[in-house]
Amino acid sequence: MWYFGLSGKKIGPLTDSDAISFAQQNPKALAWKEGMANWLPISKIGFFARNEHSNSYIPQIKPKTTIADEVDYTIHGDDMQFVEIELDPGESIISNSGAMMYKDSEIQMNTIMGDGSEKGIMGKMAGIGKRMLGGSSVFMDVYTHEGHGGKKHAAFAAPYPGKIVALDLSALGGEIICQKTSFLCAAKGVTIDIFMQKKILTGFFGGEGFIMQKLCGDGMAFIHAGGTIIEKRLSLGEELHIDTGCVVAYEPSIDMDIVGAGGFKSQMLGGEGVFLSSLTGQGRVWLQSLPFSRLTSRISRDVASQIKIVRR
Repeated sequence: MWYFGLSGKKIGPLTDSDAISFAQQNPKALAWKEGMANWLPISKIGFFARNEHSNSYIPQIKPKTTIADEVDYTIHGDDMQFVEIELDPGESIISNSGAMMYKDSEIQMNTIMGDGSEKGIMGKMAGIGKRMLGGSSVFMDVYTHEGHGGKKHAAFAAPYPGKIVALDLSALGGEIICQKTSFLCAAKGVTIDIFMQKKILTGFFGGEGFIMQKLCGDGMAFIHAGGTIIEKRLSLGEELHIDTGCVVAYEPSIDMDIVGAGGFKSQMLGGEGVFLSSLTGQGRVWLQSLPFSRLTSRISRDVASQIKIVRR
């Protein structure tokens, strides 16, 4: 289903045939549908390609070109989850070091610098610099099915209580922005890059700092976050206020900023701090109910109080 933006108004959802009719009458409008990262002018969308002879629009089907390995998966468990990846011969999965739970013997592990997408010495050095800047390990593990006996499996476990989210990047416009500690594993061919916050205040007070992770490609990627994870869809012009630590991931069409957490009294005594994260734009957002920072803070506070009691 298609949506259009014209003169500040949102039109849709429209079927393909209705969308083509609308495009013919309003060629300067913006258009969007699920799977697109951003709103684009009609003239920039291949589906609405204009026929030079008839001056009409003919839907264009873009052939799928898959770079990342196509892997199948199953997520097991409830609060302490792990994902089991099914690999055909020659297929690979990449993960952060230490995330592997088990694997079949035909799957061989190899440690590499970066995610394997960098080309040449300069590309590898740039990739290493980005990963160090983003607080990630320089090295990653690659698990490849090097046998010939059909499908084999490798499993990767979440590092603390929470949920694993499977993201099909090909259905998300090829890019997703997430917490810099949330990446668990992905099909080989997915690029793990960094995303720099452009707004100074958002970088200082947005809960995630200036640097987040950016997952790019057309394969499956798996991220992890604490507690329960919920997916919310924001419509055009909708704004959502969130505790600064509860943002897990969002589509690039979403803009992240900060807003004050109520008045002065609420900011000082309300327990939510001075700022909240503000997300606007049209797209999907993933939120977590228990940020790891909140969990560790509560544990540290309780341990400290118990130590004081023991000393008394």
